[in-house]
Amino acid sequence: MSTTTSTTPALTKAGPAAASPYKVSFGHLLRAEWIKLWTVRSTVWTLSIMVVVMVGLVAAVSALGAANMGPGEGGGGGEGPAFGYAAFVPAVNMASLAVVVLGVLTITGEYTTGMIRSSAAAAPRRTPVLWSKIVVLFSTILAASVVAVALGYLVEVLILGGKDLAIDLSDGQALRVLGGCALYLATIAIFAFALGALMRHSAAALATVLGLLLVIETVMSAIPWKPLQYISPFLPATAGSKITQPDELNDMMNSMSEVGANLSAWQGYGVLVAWVVVLVALAAFLMKRRDV
Repeated sequence: MSTTTSTTPALTKAGPAAASPYKVSFGHLLRAEWIKLWTVRSTVWTLSIMVVVMVGLVAAVSALGAANMGPGEGGGGGEGPAFGYAAFVPAVNMASLAVVVLGVLTITGEYTTGMIRSSAAAAPRRTPVLWSKIVVLFSTILAASVVAVALGYLVEVLILGGKDLAIDLSDGQALRVLGGCALYLATIAIFAFALGALMRHSAAALATVLGLLLVIETVMSAIPWKPLQYISPFLPATAGSKITQPDELNDMMNSMSEVGANLSAWQGYGVLVAWVVVLVALAAFLMKRRDV
């Protein structure tokens, strides 16, 4: 009798799976966010509106000044802020509405479409996605704001240059004010972005940020109740916009308040940055713990 012996191959212990050669770096996230930002039509529209509003209002206020002021009138002499600086105040205030809309939609749009899930899958730690969005958004709006401010200044020089009312770049605070306009617009956009990241709903976030900037801050600064007067200087737009104004205008506004803090230009901007840091930190904390 013969016995048939079957041999079974020895089982080998499985080793760890080979690591993927592909790793999502922060540079990859930046590139992805850049592509996403510029493939949305609202980006082009809101930035275009911001530039048009900035240049248009500077031109309108400058033309009004040229029609009503004589040569050298209001341009200096230590009697108040130059008219050229004042022309940028309403322009920046209105342009800020466009950039806060873009700031909100940059993050809430991903929650609306569900694209945030793909972003979170690519970067499981999630917070690098938030940082990359902030870097791309801030850089984009800062660059667009620099262009808008430069065009506004050129238009102002063309209209007011002959009447000696335009901003003089040799003035020690000229670059601080003009650069501050661009810096303020980029920073207030990140403030709106952070609110959008916290609320994750476009309508709610837009209503909150626009209500704060247009209604709450205006009402609180107008009501002559001391507790509100102490709080009002530290609200984000009220404080941050000081960097867009000349020292003479800031001093005049500070002198009109009997109570509250008298913030300088950079102190006011620092308050806005503090608001942004707190809101972004809270958004990052919740982003790691909430479902996407």
